[in-house]
Amino acid sequence: MKFPRRKFLSWAGAAIAAPALSRFASALDYPTRPITVIVPFPAGGPVDTLARLLAEPMRMALGQPLVVENVGGAGGSIAVARLARAEPDGYTMILGNWTSFVGTPAVYPVPFDVKKDFAAVALLAFSPLMLVGRKTLPANNVQELIAWLKANPGKATAGTIGVGSPSQVGAIYFQKLTGTQIQLVPYRGAAPALTDLLAGQIDLRMAAEASQMLPYLRSDTVKAFAIMGKTRWAPAPDIPTIEEAGVPELALSFWQAFWVPRSTPDAIVAKLNAAAVAALADPGTRQRLDELGQEIPPREQQTPQALGVFHRSEIDKWWPIIKAAGIKPE
Repeated sequence: MKFPRRKFLSWAGAAIAAPALSRFASALDYPTRPITVIVPFPAGGPVDTLARLLAEPMRMALGQPLVVENVGGAGGSIAVARLARAEPDGYTMILGNWTSFVGTPAVYPVPFDVKKDFAAVALLAFSPLMLVGRKTLPANNVQELIAWLKANPGKATAGTIGVGSPSQVGAIYFQKLTGTQIQLVPYRGAAPALTDLLAGQIDLRMAAEASQMLPYLRSDTVKAFAIMGKTRWAPAPDIPTIEEAGVPELALSFWQAFWVPRSTPDAIVAKLNAAAVAALADPGTRQRLDELGQEIPPREQQTPQALGVFHRSEIDKWWPIIKAAGIKPE
């Protein structure tokens, strides 16, 4: 049976347009069911805490619950790979961070292109990092610390957590910038590293989360040398930045953000962004983030476009450093 050419082309065009029309209709109705938020690390950590903190105000904005699912392993790459395989319908997103979207893809042979396979949604928070040492270290500032390390090459120890993590990359880069030699001691988590630091079993943590260190700063049981971000930290304003301390290239922040799979409709990305922005503006959420030592980015940095530009700049800065260091998976 033959069909007129005009009718055949009409049907063919309709068939091609159908998926796009379906996605458009879904975007208009979105969301109609719960949204899964993948956290690429175990429950109880700072990334997991942020996801659960944002879930309720975002539920109010979207009208559907956000279900947090922890998918750990391989520096977050298992979770990110899962997002890359997910349907681009807005019902699966990830709360990624510096480790999972910058450090890990530079180290592990990941099955995704972190630059191309995801759509940015919103930059959420910065967790300031801190250069800290055991209380009994003879140095009292960064320059004295560098001098002490040079006088004792290869004798000092620094705890690191995870391959391609800020603590490992920061420690390696610190040595290169300052001409020092430090023994790196790998830990499975921040808690045992902190325990050994407090006990004097290790000398340093190069990129400890400042919020975790705050109680010990207040009790004067650790020695803080610098905040590794570009601005001082409000809960401990007397601690200089790493730039003020004389090592400006080491500025490093542990940031966290939402992404969805590539090809997620722009309308859905816009709805998720609006919900995230509303959550960050909620007074109760802001107060809780302040208590946790998390810094909310300015409103102009909370757009998908701003996150995309920022993410690319972080890759451009850190990938050459990580690859030059020859960091390999464990």
